[in-house]
Amino acid sequence: MPSAPPPDWVLQRRRAVGARIRAVRLHANLTQERLAEEAGMDRQAINRIEQGRASPLLDNLIRIADALDVPLADLVR
Repeated sequence: MPSAPPPDWVLQRRRAVGARIRAVRLHANLTQERLAEEAGMDRQAINRIEQGRASPLLDNLIRIADALDVPLADLVR
């Protein structure tokens, strides 16, 4: 049986995290492709996270924060 979709407030927070990742990436003048390379991920995964369509694993958030050279807390606050 598939699990229920997350509540709206969770989706809203997921989109906010994605928007922060995108803002930091753009501030660092990185493309999604370059961030993906630096984080050891694929560009489509970065895109889905930034758009709030995917719920990233903690390991991937850590990789993204490291690639962007920012504390993880800055992305998920």
